Amino acid sequence: MTQEKASQSVRTGTKERLQSLDTLRGFDMAMLVGGGAIIIALAELTGWNWMEALATQQHHVEWEGFRFYDLIFPLFMFVSGVAIPYAINSKLEKGVAKSILLKKIFIRLLALIGLGLLYNGILSRGFTNFRYVSVLSQIGFGYFFAALVCLYSKSIKGTVYWLLGIMAGVAVLQLFVPVPGHGAGTFEPATSINAWLDQLLIPGRLHGKVFDPEGVLCIVSAVTITLMGALAGYIIRSGKSAPSKKALYITLAGVGAIAISLALSPFYPIIKKMWTVSYVLMAAGVSALLLALFYYVIDVKGSKNWTLFFIVFGMNSITIYMGSRIIDFHDISRFFLNWTSVHINEQWGTLFIAIGVLVLQWGLMLFLYKKKIFLRV
Repeated sequence: MTQEKASQSVRTGTKERLQSLDTLRGFDMAMLVGGGAIIIALAELTGWNWMEALATQQHHVEWEGFRFYDLIFPLFMFVSGVAIPYAINSKLEKGVAKSILLKKIFIRLLALIGLGLLYNGILSRGFTNFRYVSVLSQIGFGYFFAALVCLYSKSIKGTVYWLLGIMAGVAVLQLFVPVPGHGAGTFEPATSINAWLDQLLIPGRLHGKVFDPEGVLCIVSAVTITLMGALAGYIIRSGKSAPSKKALYITLAGVGAIAISLALSPFYPIIKKMWTVSYVLMAAGVSALLLALFYYVIDVKGSKNWTLFFIVFGMNSITIYMGSRIIDFHDISRFFLNWTSVHINEQWGTLFIAIGVLVLQWGLMLFLYKKKIFLRV
C-alpha cells in the first residue's frame, strides 16, 4: 500500500482531473463485485421482462456471442490502456529515461502475476494441480506489452501498425493454422488453436480443462484492446481538437469497431473465451462508446457530483478485486440482513443481502479513499 493524494492521478493537458477514467473503471468494478447481483435479484423479485433481460446480461455467454458481462474484463484493460499516454508519454516529454519507465512497467507485470497467483490460491492450495494463469496476469501482460509498444514506437502511426500486426497474427493463427488432428479454423473448445497452445505451453491446471480463457493466445489478443485504449488516450490527451470533438472521434471509432466485428462474425465468431479478433473489436467498440460518454459527461460538460460512488472503486480497483476474494462480504451481509429472508420473504432477502454486499464493499473503499490509501500496481 502507498499513500497518494487524489490530485496525483491522471490529468488532462489543462491540469484538470480526468475523472472519467476513475469513474468508468469504478463503474466496471462495481458491476463486477456487486452491481450485477443486485440486478439479478431485482429480476427474480419483480419478474419484469425488461429486468429479466438486464439480468441475462449479467452472465457470460456459454461460448459464442456477447453480453454485458463479457465486457467487464476487456473494459478494464481498455481503460488501463487509456492511461498509458499519461503514464508513459508525459514522462518521456519530461525527460525521464526509457530504461526507468521500462523497469516500472516490468515491476508492475511481476506484481500482477504475483497477485494473480495469490488470487488463485497459491498459499492455500500449493502447486499441485494449480492454475498459474489468471485475470490479473493477463492484465499485467496486456499492459506490459502495450506500454512497451507505446514506449518504443516513434509515432502514433507506429503504434497503429503494431496493433494491426498483432490482430492480423492472431486472426491468421485462429483461422488458417491447422491444429494437429483437427485442421484449421476450428472454434470449438477442445479443437481450437487456443486449446492446442494452452495444452502445449501452460503448466498446471487449465480453467476450461482443455483450454484456458486467460491462456497464451488470449493474452496476445488482449494486448490489442489495451493498445486500442492507448490510442483513445492519445486522442484525449492531444491538444489539437476541442474536447467535444475528441469524444466524437472516440464514438465514431467505437461504432466502426463494432461494425467490423459484426461483419466478421459470420465466419470469425465472437468468442470471449478464445479472445477472437471479432470479440476484441466488439469489446473495444463498446468500451470506446462508454469512454466517450463518460468523458463527455464528466470532463467535457463538468457533471461530476454523481461520480464519487464509482471513483472510490475505480481508484482502488485491484484492492476491491483482491478484497472480494479474501473477505467474504456475502457472509458478513447475511450476518446482518438474513432476517429479511425470514421475516419478509426469500426474494426480498436476496435483494437486501446483495445490496448489503455492495454497501460493505463501498464502505471499505470509501474508508481507504478518505485515508488516501491506494494499492497502486
